[in-house]
Amino acid sequence: MSIITVNLDKSFFSEREKLIVQNGNLKAFSYLFDTGVHALRIENNLGFIVTLPYQGQQIWDCSFLGKNLTMKSMFKEPIPNVSFGETYGAFLLHCGATAMGNPAEEDTHPQHGELPNAGYQKAWLQTGEDEKGKYITLSGSFHHVVGFECNHIAVPKIKVYEDSSLLDVSMTIENLKNTDMDLMYLMHINFLPVNNSEIIYTADYTPEKVKIHADFPSTMSSDPKYAELIGYANELKEKPELHHVIDPTQAYNPELVFIIEYNEDDNGDAHTMQLHPDGYSSYVSHRPSQLKYGVRWIARTKDEDAIGIVLPATAGHRGYLEEKELGNVEVLPAGEKVEFNVQIGLLNPEQSQKMKERIEAVNA
Repeated sequence: MSIITVNLDKSFFSEREKLIVQNGNLKAFSYLFDTGVHALRIENNLGFIVTLPYQGQQIWDCSFLGKNLTMKSMFKEPIPNVSFGETYGAFLLHCGATAMGNPAEEDTHPQHGELPNAGYQKAWLQTGEDEKGKYITLSGSFHHVVGFECNHIAVPKIKVYEDSSLLDVSMTIENLKNTDMDLMYLMHINFLPVNNSEIIYTADYTPEKVKIHADFPSTMSSDPKYAELIGYANELKEKPELHHVIDPTQAYNPELVFIIEYNEDDNGDAHTMQLHPDGYSSYVSHRPSQLKYGVRWIARTKDEDAIGIVLPATAGHRGYLEEKELGNVEVLPAGEKVEFNVQIGLLNPEQSQKMKERIEAVNA
């Protein structure tokens, strides 16, 4: 089957949902949120995703096999033209590309860089069929130019297959400048935590390979309400495996962050799963040869409930200047491009059992 490309236009979107592409049982519908943000709902035989083609090419919502996978937040709908924290509730955000992470006082970049809510100039859908079946892919381009500083283009892809609850997600960044550019990238994947689940992943479960980020600001260290969280973080320094079971009584307010050095399987893939009590599992596969840092983020408050079982990244989360000092900021040469590939979604019980065995074999 030949590939068919549909170039999107903002005139395709209105308050009334419209079917704009169909391939077998795959369908893509366009509509507008009440906030005015453009949305595409792509559905298959097993569920759906809601994407924002012109706002960061985010996956705003994700649901498969009757399970909603998206974090709990205070935002029912995405908000246009605001900062990172003022519209934070998406299932997936791209972060970077000239800087990312939480900016320190001396940093000048916004939280997680220019990509999370980037205004994409172009967006398109492609539909076809390959060895894995029929698919619909959302893609687009964001051209970011700042005089005397940077000139790059970001092209993400979200590929949905007709009979799969897994998404193939990628990001390509091309440096259009005639000089090298500093490069940082992180894929921020925000699953909903499932109480009493088990986190299983291809890594050595040691303090050297699973490091808790426990540098709390003095305002928190002196506040009694954070004493339990800080005490727990200190325990995790020696026994990181304590966080592998999602204990509903454990404090993760406001958050805990880990940096993990992953092992690869024979194909060069690293695997992470949140194995639910009913046998299903939230799942991420990434390639450490592309994204060598595995950032894990857990936040469980009265208003937010999220677990980034792994946020595959080129560097840690500590902002540009600190990561630069640590030697973690990569360089993309003039005129060259780089691509990052990640698989995300939900495994059914049979798939989960096979993946658990595969992970255990890598870790043996």
